[in-house]
Amino acid sequence: MQCSKDGVRICRTTFRSGRWLWARHSSTKLFVGGLSYDTNEAVLKDAFGQHGEIIEAVKVICDHVSGRSKGYGFVRFTSETTATIALKEMDDQMLDGRNIRVHYAHRG
Repeated sequence: MQCSKDGVRICRTTFRSGRWLWARHSSTKLFVGGLSYDTNEAVLKDAFGQHGEIIEAVKVICDHVSGRSKGYGFVRFTSETTATIALKEMDDQMLDGRNIRVHYAHRG
């Protein structure tokens, strides 16, 4: 379902626990999937920092027992505009020998 609410384009709605959740089409936080297990936060920051100022430490999510990367992470930019540019430029690009997937992050 697509509609507008308070001037913000809404890309979908979900009914959960008796209330509607609205998912915004864009965000300053990006999900980065398909990372090599060898990709660390410095590599991710260098790759995405070329597209705009990053305001939050880049996070590569690791297994709490082994300490090994789970193959995904997050990057937060100063604005939705720079996040959108990074998403368009980095989605399906090679990073450390792997094609990465980039999407807007959202809470589920």
